[in-house]
Amino acid sequence: MQHTIVEVSDIMQSGYRYTLVEPMGKNFDPAFAPELTPKEMLRLGVFGGKYMTDCAYEFPADWYAKAKLCPERHDPKLNYFGVNASQPLSVWRAKGWIHLDDPRGWFQWYCRYYMGRRMPDEDKKQIRRWKAIGRHIAQVRKNCPKGDATCRPRQRQAILHWAYDAREL
Repeated sequence: MQHTIVEVSDIMQSGYRYTLVEPMGKNFDPAFAPELTPKEMLRLGVFGGKYMTDCAYEFPADWYAKAKLCPERHDPKLNYFGVNASQPLSVWRAKGWIHLDDPRGWFQWYCRYYMGRRMPDEDKKQIRRWKAIGRHIAQVRKNCPKGDATCRPRQRQAILHWAYDAREL
């Protein structure tokens, strides 16, 4: 595979470059098995449609073709479960969850990882965080009838934000 360099220039990041070292959607860490691709997540409705609307050029156009987006503002009605399940970015920053290379957080990391970027130390950290969502999945399974989207919709939406298919719970 020929390595591709991606140059980023958007509202939150400018002058950042990264190299794609793996084929798109391939060669994931064995501990990381997301159920949804970034494209599927954007089509289902995540992050109130606001997430990464200014950097669509960085990712394949087909990811955005049927995405539920709202460039003007965060609109919880665009989320699959129709509720707000996001904390402000300021909370993520205060908790130290934001890596300098991915100022938008986990989903930006996942999109870039999916595209083929690898950062071994950060990848391990983000994959650990992804696995930790299992506790929320366990709560939904314990407390909700299977497939009942009206049971714990906020928690289900949060699970969806982490590339688990919360519709199947």
